[in-house]
Amino acid sequence: MASFGQTFDASSVEPSSGYEVLPPGKYLAQIVASEMRATKDGMGQYLYLEVDVIEGQYAGRKLFDRLNLINANADAVQIAQRTLSSICRAVGKLQVSNSEQLHLIPLIADVRVRPPKGMYGESNSVRYLPRSGQAANAPTFSTGPANPSARPAVATATPAANGLPWKRQA
Repeated sequence: MASFGQTFDASSVEPSSGYEVLPPGKYLAQIVASEMRATKDGMGQYLYLEVDVIEGQYAGRKLFDRLNLINANADAVQIAQRTLSSICRAVGKLQVSNSEQLHLIPLIADVRVRPPKGMYGESNSVRYLPRSGQAANAPTFSTGPANPSARPAVATATPAANGLPWKRQA
């Protein structure tokens, strides 16, 4: 049992409404947290990434990714290594020994929506790209869905102002 030290009044706080998937698009984002975690079967490990959108209408929204870096399935490991390589290239660090070296460096999160599968609803998948001007063949940058008229104009936050505000395999 955990004591709150006072009486919590749920009638005075709006309940959580859950999170909907982000619309497909390219978002300025940064990795804000990461850690190695054991896989469900305990036989491998994945790099868990927490990624914040830092600009545009969806600033403050989070994406999460899992990279199966240690796994009996060689294909899963290869996919994870390629994704990690994309992240490293996107942030301009080709050799890293710790995932924290990838934190707080803006990159482009190319977000897509995966259709529902089994008991799970829609989810986001993410590809990582360098910001425009960081590398040859860098994508054109937009801060939201492919159809700009589908969203209202919103003031944007800069990465420095946002600091540390608040999915999945590519």
